[in-house]
Amino acid sequence: MLSRTKLIFLPNCSCEDSFILLNETCRKTILPEPSFNQRTPKIHDMKFRFLIYFTFIFNLAFAQVNDQQYFQPPVKIPIVLSGNFGELRPNHFHSGIDIRTNGKIGLPIYAAADGYISRIKVSPWGFGHAIYINHPNGTTTVYGHLSLFRKDIAEYVKDRQYKGESFAVDFAVPTDKFKVKQGEQIAWSGNSGGSAGPHLHFEIRNTKSEHPLNPLQFHLPVSDDIKPKVLSVMVYPLSDDAHVYGKPEKRLFETVFYGSSYHIKRDPTILVYGKVGFGIQTLDYLDGSWSKCGVYQIKLSVDGKPVYTFRMDELSFAQTRYVNSQMDYGYYRQHYKKIQRSWVQPGNKLDNYHNLVNRGIVDLSDGKRHAIHYEIKDVYGNTSTLDFRVQSKKEKVTPIAKVGQLIPWNEASDFDGGDLKAHFDDGTFYSSFNMDFKKKSSNNLYSSPLYELENDETPVQKFYTLKIKADQVPIDLWNKALIATVSEKSGHKWSMGGKYKDGWIVAKVRQLGTFAISVDTIAPTIRPLSIYGHSRLREQNRIRFKIEDDFSGIDRYRGEIDGKWVLFEYNPKYDMITYHIDGDRLKLGKNHNLVLTVVDNKGNVAKYEATFYR
Repeated sequence: MLSRTKLIFLPNCSCEDSFILLNETCRKTILPEPSFNQRTPKIHDMKFRFLIYFTFIFNLAFAQVNDQQYFQPPVKIPIVLSGNFGELRPNHFHSGIDIRTNGKIGLPIYAAADGYISRIKVSPWGFGHAIYINHPNGTTTVYGHLSLFRKDIAEYVKDRQYKGESFAVDFAVPTDKFKVKQGEQIAWSGNSGGSAGPHLHFEIRNTKSEHPLNPLQFHLPVSDDIKPKVLSVMVYPLSDDAHVYGKPEKRLFETVFYGSSYHIKRDPTILVYGKVGFGIQTLDYLDGSWSKCGVYQIKLSVDGKPVYTFRMDELSFAQTRYVNSQMDYGYYRQHYKKIQRSWVQPGNKLDNYHNLVNRGIVDLSDGKRHAIHYEIKDVYGNTSTLDFRVQSKKEKVTPIAKVGQLIPWNEASDFDGGDLKAHFDDGTFYSSFNMDFKKKSSNNLYSSPLYELENDETPVQKFYTLKIKADQVPIDLWNKALIATVSEKSGHKWSMGGKYKDGWIVAKVRQLGTFAISVDTIAPTIRPLSIYGHSRLREQNRIRFKIEDDFSGIDRYRGEIDGKWVLFEYNPKYDMITYHIDGDRLKLGKNHNLVLTVVDNKGNVAKYEATFYR
């Protein structure tokens, strides 16, 4: 979290409210109270000291951010977004904005403000090629999925890669190495890392906490006159006596729009009882884009009294996986609809909730009718509302049978299924539940039975230890065995990793579902794209290979020419590595010997050798 003394000036606030905490909008700052050990000053001393303090803080804050143009756009085309801050993504909230680059790679990228490059990261995953710039106002901007760095930056990075003999690097940059001015070009846009298409991922972070802040609150020229959309509402019975229309299961209600607000289709008065939670399926669009974006704020009121507010001003990377509790993870896995809970599960530690009353859970056991009101906002203040009614009516309810061992969310626990065992730390799950378990026969694809541990619709916050008895694994394959998760619908399997230990295969996993032991004895494949017949170079300026592994995954690779490491860039989206022939590091006009070694996660090795002239 931000320091309580970290102040900043926001130009869109009135003067009297202009001193605010960076992560709060137009909130007046209260000066710290003196301790009991301090003497009580005279009134004129207090006024004088307050005036000095106020003047100092005003000058300091105003110098940090003194106009609405502190950050300029990192691109010189109209900004159209394909993704916004805080939207729900697989296992994380989106930490920035995704700026469209006209579907192209190679758009110039510029520093959003004066500062210095503080960090550079290159990875096959995540942000791919990324630059971090620190600014005097206490923020850091991040530019991700780049294709190329500026020439001097690129050479600096390449030197680090050759020094460490690694394509993937992540390092701090000395403060005086690359000082930049606002609008100075730093790179070109791309599609590197985990990007699904060409765009620029752009973030503004608090430098001290490294928490991403909502970039759309910093006056970037993004046009948005579209109100959020509300698609449906979910009602959740949460106590043993709770129901919706007499049944203890959650129920979805679709919405319609009329009379300037949203309503539940056919406008029913929903019959409910007990402790109940509500959820909402909502999204936002921005001008010029059909991309489905996240909303900024969800506020729920019952009979005019707020009980829940969720707001996206700031994020913590340590908390981003709580997205799996913010949305109904199981319903999404089943129906691909993102229902955002308007109540907080006990194991959800996300800091983005405000004005909670009983964690947003509503007690509807009074036999009365209640008015439910949602207010949904985007960051520009475009607002949609949803209104409906519920009637508390007690009915006899047959509770859903609870099968299996109770797993408490707030205590460490051990599960013993005989040939399968698991250990869960406290906080592994978001709420307590009964763990169902089934053992099923397998086939020759696996070296154990299939074990169904609950299901893959139950989200997991923390890694837990899972182990399966390895008595069906031959001794000579112990080092090739791992735990696989299996889709019984498709038959596909994925490696969860793991190692043999004392008769068990043990792995750290972060999901539930169906598991079994499998072995991987097959080496990765190497297919040359630039060399024919291990001798003739088909491409004069680069050497490319397609490298693949069908199960445990590629752990590492190493390319050498004439016995020296060379930089092969890895693009896992296309299973491709590329060496751009570097005349400064490779002596040309002679025969060269190339050796490429690829190793998977179970130690299976593939090797390719060639001799070529260049």
